[in-house]
Amino acid sequence: MPDTTAPPPPTLTLSRPRPGVAQVTMSRPAVFNAFDEQMIAELDAAFAQLAEDEGVRVIVLAGEGRHFSAGADLQWMQRASTASLDWNVADARRFAGMLARIEACPKPTVARVQGAALGGGVGLACACDLAVAADNASFAVSEARFGILPAVIGPYVTNAVGKRQARRLALTTTRIGAAEALAIGLVQQVVAPDALDAAVDRAVDELLAGGPGAQREIKQLFAQLEVGPITPEVRELTAQTIARVRGTDEAREGFAAFLGKRPPNWMPQ
Repeated sequence: MPDTTAPPPPTLTLSRPRPGVAQVTMSRPAVFNAFDEQMIAELDAAFAQLAEDEGVRVIVLAGEGRHFSAGADLQWMQRASTASLDWNVADARRFAGMLARIEACPKPTVARVQGAALGGGVGLACACDLAVAADNASFAVSEARFGILPAVIGPYVTNAVGKRQARRLALTTTRIGAAEALAIGLVQQVVAPDALDAAVDRAVDELLAGGPGAQREIKQLFAQLEVGPITPEVRELTAQTIARVRGTDEAREGFAAFLGKRPPNWMPQ
C-alpha cells in the first residue's frame, strides 16, 4: 500500500519584507521555537538558498511568538540520549554544519531576539553578525542543567562574549537579562519590545548602504583574524586584500557615487 502519512509541517516561514531583505522565521511557537532535526535541516537549506539568491542582501533570523528560541527540543535530546554513538556524531555534525552555514553566510545576518533565547537559541544569536534584542529578552547557556554541555555552540558564544564570560555562562547556566547581554557583547542593541522591528529595520538600512562585495570580503577577512599580535602574515593578508578590492567595479562605483552625491547602484530601489 502507498504511504499516506502526511509530511510534517514546515518549521520555518520565509518572507521578503522589503527589497533586498529576506526573513527566516522559526515557526514552532507552541514549543518556543525549540529546534529538532527537521528545523536544523530547514535552517541549513534556507541559508544555503538565500546565500545564492542575488536578490537578497541581508537576512534576518527571527522567532514567531513570545520567544526567540528555547534551544534544542527536549524530545530530540531524549532520543539522542538513547541512540548510538554513530547516530549522535552524525546528528551533531548536522547541527554544527547549520551553525557554520549561518556564520559563514556571505550576506550580513541579523538576529531579532525577543523573550527567551536558551541553549542553542543563544548559539543562533551568536552565529549571526548582529543581534538586536527586546529589553524583555533573556539568555541562558543551559545545557549543563541536563547533564550535557554547549559543545557545538561553544565557539560561537566564545567569539561573541570572550572565553571567560562564555565559561561562566556555561558552568553556572545563569539566565541573564538583555542589559547584561548587551554589556558583555552577546547582543549589540537593546530596545523596548514595541521598538524591536524598527530597530531591526534601522540595522538593515545600515547594512544595505554597504557594498555587497565589500561586506562579503569583510566577513571572509575577519573570519581569518584573531585577537592578538598583528604578525607580518596578517599585515600581508590585509594589504593584499585591500589592494585587490580597490580595483573592483564595486569600489569604483562606490567612489563615483560618493563624489557624485548619489546613491550607489547596489542600494535597493
